[in-house]
Amino acid sequence: MATTRSLERLAAAVGMLESARIEFDLAQDVPAGGVLCALPALLAWGLLRHTRKTFALPPGFYPLETIFLLLSFLALARIASLEQLRYEPPGEWGKLVGLDRIPEVKTLRAKLSLLCADEERLRQWSATLAQEWMAGEPESAGVLYVDGHVRVYHGQLTQLPRRYVARERLCLRGTTDYWVNAMDGQPFFVVTQPVDPGLIQVLEEQIVPRLLAEVPGQPTQEQLDANPLLHRFVMVFDREGYSPELFARLKQQRIAVISYHKFPGEDWPVEEFSQSTVRLVNGEEVKLETAERGVRLSNGLWVREIRHREGSGHQTSMLATDYINPLTRVAGRMFARWCQENFFKYMREHYSLDSLIEYETQPLPETTRVVNPAWRELDRQARRQQALLTREQAQFGGLNLPTQASAEEAVRHEQQKGQLLQSIQQRQSQLESLKAERKAAGKHVLWKDLPEKDRFSQLATGKKHLVDTIKLIAYRAETSLVQVLREKMARTDDARALARQIFQSSVDLQPDMEEKTLTVKLHRLSFQAHDQALDHLCQELTQTETLFPGTELKLVFRPVGST
Repeated sequence: MATTRSLERLAAAVGMLESARIEFDLAQDVPAGGVLCALPALLAWGLLRHTRKTFALPPGFYPLETIFLLLSFLALARIASLEQLRYEPPGEWGKLVGLDRIPEVKTLRAKLSLLCADEERLRQWSATLAQEWMAGEPESAGVLYVDGHVRVYHGQLTQLPRRYVARERLCLRGTTDYWVNAMDGQPFFVVTQPVDPGLIQVLEEQIVPRLLAEVPGQPTQEQLDANPLLHRFVMVFDREGYSPELFARLKQQRIAVISYHKFPGEDWPVEEFSQSTVRLVNGEEVKLETAERGVRLSNGLWVREIRHREGSGHQTSMLATDYINPLTRVAGRMFARWCQENFFKYMREHYSLDSLIEYETQPLPETTRVVNPAWRELDRQARRQQALLTREQAQFGGLNLPTQASAEEAVRHEQQKGQLLQSIQQRQSQLESLKAERKAAGKHVLWKDLPEKDRFSQLATGKKHLVDTIKLIAYRAETSLVQVLREKMARTDDARALARQIFQSSVDLQPDMEEKTLTVKLHRLSFQAHDQALDHLCQELTQTETLFPGTELKLVFRPVGST
């Protein structure tokens, strides 16, 4: 359907064509052609750098590079899912990749299955890209933000464990992804946990070993020996990772941590606070009321405690094993955590981060430790009894006999107190019994020891991992364009909105085989200020002298009407 290169497709069908050649024709008003503006940045961030060495497709019509380009263009154009391609014009999208049409959904899914057949090679590909990104941004890789994001699952393929979703304020079924980002929110890599063991365990078993091997610019052993306070890099995370024992173990590995204090205690005297100038990640400088003390944690570890006092009087407490940098820099790094939260929000809203790519499940290893369902039920009952007990104790403490009470009121008062006291004693007994049963049941069991009715599978991760990595490259490419637009615009949010508008805009394509150029003419926008920013962007993109993959055509970007 909607094809014009029938002979090549016939040759591909009988195994006589390795892949179709990339050819562009003169075209006007191609919708969503603005995504081509991101091509130089996509290539610069490594979209096709290692594809031929890592992936392979059998002979067919669609080249390997076209699949990666198409997936990245779909992400930039905000096509939420592969199924949504059914409602997109295949011929118009084909013009953007140099073919007569893009593959239909069934074909694209088949190609993804082939690309993800070897999940180990897929992980190596994403790890190589992350390592290159860190090497290219050594300053950003020196301070790393780690946080979990729950990807909620509403399907019926398997009954995943429930976990608390802060943005929903509910316990919902899903998987947890642990992201590692730079200070400005730029992503490096993600670790998916079908059974979430918690941030502390994921940090020690999966994230820290990888960072020790991949973070660039770490001091040598001689430098570490010469300066006992020097650290390899800094990790920033929230209260979920609070553990004095973890802090001590990371300190032994010469890794500094910054986190919120989970048990800050009483407020500090106002006199201890002084006004400091803190430089935020976006370059903005703000005046904050801060104070610092040295504190010893429960395990004897000596750390820095830094507090910020808000105008309302509320004090935010932070702990740090970074003993070198000044108070203002440590506080600025902690407050920059909002960049990672904004990244999650933006990726959910604009890149469909939580959407399913494949509707398949995989068995869990039998040795996987999961929460014991019996323990979870006993814990639920114990929490309920504790809440009821607390309420009754408050009621008991609030029962006061009026000074001028009559004999009748005194009798009634004694009866109420007696009934409440009896109920409190019974509830305390039930609570102690439930706690004993909960302890005996054990919090964790092996997956193979679960009752059959409580067993579950994990969602297949291969295609999700591939598409998520491509979305990360697309996000980085979009951010690169935003940085160029910011040279003509005051606010980052406005520049991002303009970038999205450019991606959705129509273009005219003018290939010139003699000059070996492919001119992309972007239609004018709705405001003169936006047009000025677009002119600047086109000039910068043209200067990259990017060749369209698979051709010798140099990309030239111009707004319609310019010479």
